[in-house]
Amino acid sequence: MAERRRYPSDLSDARWELDEPVLTAWRAERRGRGLGIGRPPDHDLRSLPDTILYVNRTGIPWHYLPHDYPHRNTVYAYFARWQEEGVFDRLNSLLRRQVRRQEGREVEPSACVIDSQSIKTSTNVPAAGQGVDAGKRIVGRKRSIAIDTVGLLLGYWSRPRAFRTASPARPSSRRWPPSTPPSARPGSTAATASTSSSMPRPGHHMHIVRRDPSIRGFTVLPRRWTVERTPGWLMNHRRLTRDYEAHPHRPEAMIHLAMTNLMTRRLTAGSTPSWRGT
Repeated sequence: MAERRRYPSDLSDARWELDEPVLTAWRAERRGRGLGIGRPPDHDLRSLPDTILYVNRTGIPWHYLPHDYPHRNTVYAYFARWQEEGVFDRLNSLLRRQVRRQEGREVEPSACVIDSQSIKTSTNVPAAGQGVDAGKRIVGRKRSIAIDTVGLLLGYWSRPRAFRTASPARPSSRRWPPSTPPSARPGSTAATASTSSSMPRPGHHMHIVRRDPSIRGFTVLPRRWTVERTPGWLMNHRRLTRDYEAHPHRPEAMIHLAMTNLMTRRLTAGSTPSWRGT
């Protein structure tokens, strides 16, 4: 059988070497638990992240996948399992440490920046999983991210309910760095939640970065604009320009996948093609 032609979103050999150990260990662990004994896997492990990346980069629905990829039901089943078992989160953490080490920084950050944005949802998202941002006139979900000062993802959480009436969002302990004091911009979810019992943690210091009202025009504020770059990087993945996921936890996996795509390119000195072909 002839090898299929590669798509621009497919992992290169160097980038696959970074992802392979985590995915191979997951498959071995799953078979070791007795969930795959008696029948070897039908699909090449490398083809599965390639297929999910294709959906993430192009923004197509799952049932529009090209026929030379594995069947959409199989790929989505792997995607859901990897999200539920924290594979994307684990891969993101490992690659982030490698990127920070490559840039001569400490492996674990000493500070983070938090911001949130309102993102529109598609028509397949249940009404119970949406809210309304009256200020921006957006019906959708509130997407919040925590990044280090390099712009790499540390945590993600969302508010599927009404933005103005729901209780403040709190990041889960699995996704929140244990030793990272946060910095937030006014009005963000983190700033709203700064008085809650779980954020910031004991020993952490929350700093709200505010703009001087006496200054007119654009002003660079310390650390505040760092967090603005990360959503711009995420927008290279068209699946993230709108929240298409009916399940509220799937967007987190798509964001982790986009960040691992960015970090593997950075670690292998690869460029991220834009939609202009450059």
